[in-house]
Amino acid sequence: MIKMKNFKRRFSLSVPRTETIEESLTEFTEQFNQLNNQRNEALPGMGQPQLLWAPCASASAPSLGRTSLSSAVTRCIHALLLRPSLQDVSKRLSLPMDIRLPPEFLQKLQMESPEFPKPLSRMSRRASLSDIGFGKLETYVKLDKLGEGTYATVFKGRSKLTENLVALKEIRLEHEEGAPCTAIREVSLLKNLKHANIVTLHDIIHTERSLTLVFEYLDNDLKQYLDNCGNLMSVHNVKIFMFQLLRGLAYCHGRKILHRDLKPQNLLINERGELKLADFGLARAKSVPTKTYSNEVVTLWYRPPDVLLGSTEYSTPIDMWGVGCIHYEMVTGRPMFPGSTVKEELHLIFRLLGTPTEETWPGITSNEEFKAYNFTQYRAQPLINHAPRLDSEGIDLLMNLLLYRAKGRISAEAALRHPYFKSLGERVHLLPDNASIFSLKEIQLQKDPGYRGSAFQQSARGKNRRQSIF
Repeated sequence: MIKMKNFKRRFSLSVPRTETIEESLTEFTEQFNQLNNQRNEALPGMGQPQLLWAPCASASAPSLGRTSLSSAVTRCIHALLLRPSLQDVSKRLSLPMDIRLPPEFLQKLQMESPEFPKPLSRMSRRASLSDIGFGKLETYVKLDKLGEGTYATVFKGRSKLTENLVALKEIRLEHEEGAPCTAIREVSLLKNLKHANIVTLHDIIHTERSLTLVFEYLDNDLKQYLDNCGNLMSVHNVKIFMFQLLRGLAYCHGRKILHRDLKPQNLLINERGELKLADFGLARAKSVPTKTYSNEVVTLWYRPPDVLLGSTEYSTPIDMWGVGCIHYEMVTGRPMFPGSTVKEELHLIFRLLGTPTEETWPGITSNEEFKAYNFTQYRAQPLINHAPRLDSEGIDLLMNLLLYRAKGRISAEAALRHPYFKSLGERVHLLPDNASIFSLKEIQLQKDPGYRGSAFQQSARGKNRRQSIF
């Protein structure tokens, strides 16, 4: 507004002027283009500055009256002020603020209209994103191969749009079978999950031969973190990681989504210490009240006993058992139930937590698979004897996570309010979903007792990265 008033004041009809209209127009052209150049400098990558006002060299220029000139000046100033800025474009298309928009896209936007269309249709948004470079393989540069699985290969890459590192999960497409159901499931769920403790899906690239998912890149997973600190974590850090795990899981469960494959390899950690849930290939949107699913879910060591015994009717408690196993592994440095078969897994569980009875697990004595195994009758052992570094609140949380009766297990939302996390303060419960707990100055990781150099510089860069995102 100030700039506009200055121009209007300069060309006001009420002020007597000695110079001709042509002289005034020339002087205005210089000042206007100087202002335009300043605006262009704020839009990186635009190439040569565009002159929105050129000197009037046409024969009609001398015939302009003062009223026409004033009107033209006003229109031109409005055009400049209405030009969409980089921030305007990013906000309109829901883009991260670090996106480097290609010059040709900005120029096209300038030519089409100084203002955005209202409202922006889904088709228009898709076309705009395609113009920017989303959905195109050439937008990303492959750097290192991180791992390979049955259906996919994972590469470390770099985005040309942001210059940030990304993880490229390249899924091979078979002509007869098409995309694996795990990939379709992962995409459909992740595109709607926006949380600080859930890995971000940046882009999807579909070609004839592959489907590439572009994720944010994180240096390590929890398994690597444990390896790099000698399997001896600070109990304070255990608490911070547990809170972040529960926070991401509560967000999923609140949207009726089960992860179904929680394990240290699927919990990614960046150099700041932010923990994020990854690999939603086995995840499911849970309908209400119940639905029958497969019991071939969750890696064996983190699979609850009800699923091990063939249950296909389950809900959010399936994830909570895995949280308990991960909690124990972080605080002790060893897996809780490292069985190699279903029978051995159940045996390890019953030997530590006691063989279930009708009192501890109503209906278990009528379970055909349980009766067929004919397990030895074990008494429950005090968990404090196996996890002596946990305080009384930590032991209580662990016990509530590892209950035989699935419906009795503590929920993720309730676990966040458990006294075990009281030392983190009240402000961690007030954060918005997209805010990291490390945005609070009182939340900081401590040096782990078993620290062996940087936990973020070793195997994460090599080919032996034990990340299960493929």
